[in-house]
Amino acid sequence: MWRVISFVWAMIAGLLTSLTTPAALLVSGSVAAQTTAPVGYVAGLEDVPLMAGLAPTKTNDLVFDSPQGRIVIVNTQGALERRGVQEFYASSLTELGWDRIGDSAFRREGEMLRLEFGQRGQLLTVRFALSPVH
Repeated sequence: MWRVISFVWAMIAGLLTSLTTPAALLVSGSVAAQTTAPVGYVAGLEDVPLMAGLAPTKTNDLVFDSPQGRIVIVNTQGALERRGVQEFYASSLTELGWDRIGDSAFRREGEMLRLEFGQRGQLLTVRFALSPVH
């Protein structure tokens, strides 16, 4: 029995030691660097990236197409700071052809995309609201 415990303890100690090696630190640093990379796209907005750390809530979402244009409302949330989310979307959406027309508003090809923010405890809520420009 003591041999098994000693063996397991040695494995755990070896694992803990390997986590402090430069290679392990490099890997953990690259994971941290990916926190601002998109993890997919906002549902209903196939050309709007979903920032890492945001997850769809599927609460009160709306996707509607009409002859005047599409209306899409998607709610997300995550343990992020508003400023970081605004910076991510200011950068990524302008690269995708959206013109920034305010802190959290963008325009492209007859559509306006607004990011609306709220706070629920530790979670930041971000609503993506797309509508036609008249």
